[in-house]
Amino acid sequence: EVQLQASGGGLVQAGGSLRLSCAASGFTFDNNAIGWFRQAPGKEREGVSVISGSGTFYADSVKGRFTISSDHAKNTVYLQMNSLKPEDTADYYCAAGLGKLASLRATWYEYWGQGTLVTVSS
Repeated sequence: EVQLQASGGGLVQAGGSLRLSCAASGFTFDNNAIGWFRQAPGKEREGVSVISGSGTFYADSVKGRFTISSDHAKNTVYLQMNSLKPEDTADYYCAAGLGKLASLRATWYEYWGQGTLVTVSS
């Protein structure tokens, strides 16, 4: 059974940092895409970053501030978020697209973890 467990959210001041973790089970990272998405109240879910065999990809809004990485031994994907802004406040979700290439489109992914809330105060 494919499962994704996101964690690491919290309250941080603008300019601060957080690291989110997505622990996966039921599959390995080979030939799969793992993405981070976020959804703020009243807004659509948007792609933040993706990691796959073809590399790493970022939304323009987080380029230079967020870094996605993976630890295959731990079957965990991380999202290091630096220089956080109030507009980064949202529920963050990780998702897996098994056998798929990378995409920042939420509809591309069939497996989702629960959200972890990130709140950035000004």
